[in-house]
Amino acid sequence: MSVFLKNLKKNGHLDQIHMTVCNVGSRKLGLNDDYASLGWQIFAPNLNIYGFDADADACEEANANIEARQINWTEKHIPLALGSSVGESTLYVTKHPMCSSLYPPNEPYLKRFQGLSELVNLDFTLKIETTTLDTFCKNEEMTEIDFLQIDVQGADLDVLKGGYSILENSVLAIQIEVEFSPLYINQPLFTDIDIFLRNQGFSLFDLAPSYRTRSDSPIQSTLRPGQILWADAFYFRDLIQEDINISLKTPQQILKLACIADIMHFPDYALELLTYLTINFGNDPKYNFASSIIETLSEIPDLVQAGIESLPAVTKLKSYIH
Repeated sequence: MSVFLKNLKKNGHLDQIHMTVCNVGSRKLGLNDDYASLGWQIFAPNLNIYGFDADADACEEANANIEARQINWTEKHIPLALGSSVGESTLYVTKHPMCSSLYPPNEPYLKRFQGLSELVNLDFTLKIETTTLDTFCKNEEMTEIDFLQIDVQGADLDVLKGGYSILENSVLAIQIEVEFSPLYINQPLFTDIDIFLRNQGFSLFDLAPSYRTRSDSPIQSTLRPGQILWADAFYFRDLIQEDINISLKTPQQILKLACIADIMHFPDYALELLTYLTINFGNDPKYNFASSIIETLSEIPDLVQAGIESLPAVTKLKSYIH
């Protein structure tokens, strides 16, 4: 649940924002796969959501669900397989379709862990056309993606490489699945993705790891739940560092970054960004968030009990309240 967005919305600060979210590998398996349910709906009607999945049936189902809900934002699920290039590729369809990949499953390795073979082992293959995120954006005259999520079972770095231009020119934050061991043959691993994204100006903020125990082991440690095999990795740009000079370093983009950080459960970063905007651009009412910040912090009982007035964030912002 976001901390600052409700108050920012109430005070009209979100009216100036148009948010674009892109989810590559958008098969909806549950509530956590529905962006509106995760808080992004607060930007409606100025919200565009694009989902991509190689499974046309999954896209059709998602689009039908969206139509039935009569939403007040724009959301489309597009049956495209995104990769590093335009052309024909082999899709390796696994026992559970959600684990299908452009890379073949590493079955000898998978069988060493509990519960993986029955999900990730190969069912059949088929030839599919692949395209790139940059190609799609160019064809659709789409110039901006603010938040990018990628979960395509080992081919995540390929999607990043195929979206190099849109990534460089607009993306502020990324949630991406990374693997630490080769669940798929010849797939890029976490280190490859981390180096690529750091070279593009992103910093790793957190990992949400998944572990597996050995398949034949009847025991499991309560301290170490097995081997870490994959995780969701969360990357953000740092647009307020002193030595950065890129086109994205604008008040509006920093505000978007703060909003995304808040939705993604990094309220400390959101607070830092909103405070920076207030101190550096607060003469413009659009970027003076002092009242919203203090009002929001005043709704947190523990902070009230400790004394709101003594908080460093509040002390810095007092002179910006009008």
